[in-house]
Amino acid sequence: MTKEFDLGRLLAERGAERYELHTRHLNHQLPRMLRTIGFDRVYERAEGAYFWDADGNDYLDMLAGFGVMGLGRHHPVVRKALHDVLDASLADLTRFDCPPLPGLLAEKLLSYSPHLDRVFFGNSGTEAVETALKFARYATGRPRVLYCSHAFHGLTTGSLSVNGEAGFRDGFAPLLPDTAVPLGDLDALARELKKGDVAALIVEPIQGKGVHEAPPGYLRGAQELLHRYKALLIADEVQTGLGRTGRFYAYQHEEGVEPDLVCVAKALSGGYVPVGATLGKDWIFRKVFSSMDRVLVHSASFGSNAQAMAAGLAVLAVMEDEQTVANAAAVGERLKSRLAALVDTYELLADVRGRGLMIGIEFGRPRSLKLRSRWTMLQAARKGLFAQMVVVPLLQRHRILTQVSGDHLEVIKLIPPLIVGEREADRFVDAFTEVMDDAHNGGGLMWDFGKTLVKQAVGNR
Repeated sequence: MTKEFDLGRLLAERGAERYELHTRHLNHQLPRMLRTIGFDRVYERAEGAYFWDADGNDYLDMLAGFGVMGLGRHHPVVRKALHDVLDASLADLTRFDCPPLPGLLAEKLLSYSPHLDRVFFGNSGTEAVETALKFARYATGRPRVLYCSHAFHGLTTGSLSVNGEAGFRDGFAPLLPDTAVPLGDLDALARELKKGDVAALIVEPIQGKGVHEAPPGYLRGAQELLHRYKALLIADEVQTGLGRTGRFYAYQHEEGVEPDLVCVAKALSGGYVPVGATLGKDWIFRKVFSSMDRVLVHSASFGSNAQAMAAGLAVLAVMEDEQTVANAAAVGERLKSRLAALVDTYELLADVRGRGLMIGIEFGRPRSLKLRSRWTMLQAARKGLFAQMVVVPLLQRHRILTQVSGDHLEVIKLIPPLIVGEREADRFVDAFTEVMDDAHNGGGLMWDFGKTLVKQAVGNR
């Protein structure tokens, strides 16, 4: 007889071992990093845009699981859809049938991008990118893929080949044939296309690393150049898609842009079941799947599973019912405008940029001698430490979770759940203002923590 499995009892008995278990059996650097920056908190539960600890303190989530929690945590509609699909006891993943849920989700996704015709479902953003890279190379018969400097498209081998951060690529060569071009530089793109071996350009309409938006006209100009040379435009909307920037897709901010392939994931999951999708034009899919012999030339063992499809359908229904795209545009504008108004007040604050609820806050070298000497100390140890100095008190003193927008960057990225409102936006701005006041007035605790980070950075060399 099978022994009864009691998940609640297991967590009650061993949940307190979480950091020790990670240290022994998983990535041992993760608990070390969390303890170093004071992020080793224990969250008991979560709902919407908030976490709670064992003492009942709430924490505002301005990170959304790196964008996965577009609807916040545990949305009741998504939960019900998953309960319903489990209770239905469907004959899932037989591999030799055509269940309705993938077709229904594909139909719904394509309704937001009517110039695209077909969808391939995988399990993650990096898998969606891998699919696009394979399809582009096969459809064009060319090997090389262009990407933009500072891009991030995932960490599996194919997507790593179009990753613009050397720190991720180092030690994993050889990768696919690739070339980086500066974001916004159409002349550099044209020079590469003239070589005749380019299959595609993959681009984030707004780069997650640093929150840099493609300049006005770049995507349209790139599309025209690529098509002139019979190459494809791939839009990576894994983080920017599904309403994050105040449009369903970020490329839709520029008129006339119609990518040949679009990658989505993250928020489509509802925060529950991993899912990725690659949307593309009919001729590309017909070329890849050109005969019955090639019917499984590209597939995923868990792709199109019923739970993921149900979650995706529920997410899109909630987005329409609750108008989350419009909310992201309105609340994002309020948050961005209030933060931008602080640039003239704080000399350490250099820029506020982004669209919708994807906002970058950049810090820069101050003018005054006292602040400049402290800034220089941090920069000499490791670029990006000041941004980390801001992230830490936001969590420790104000119970707001944020992130530095990339290694060696003095940029904080805000990507909260798309359901946040004016209350959450104002809570963040008020807390951020207090932290900046502290930094400019020589707040001892903050700069003392900076010294700790400097010692840690030097020790890691």
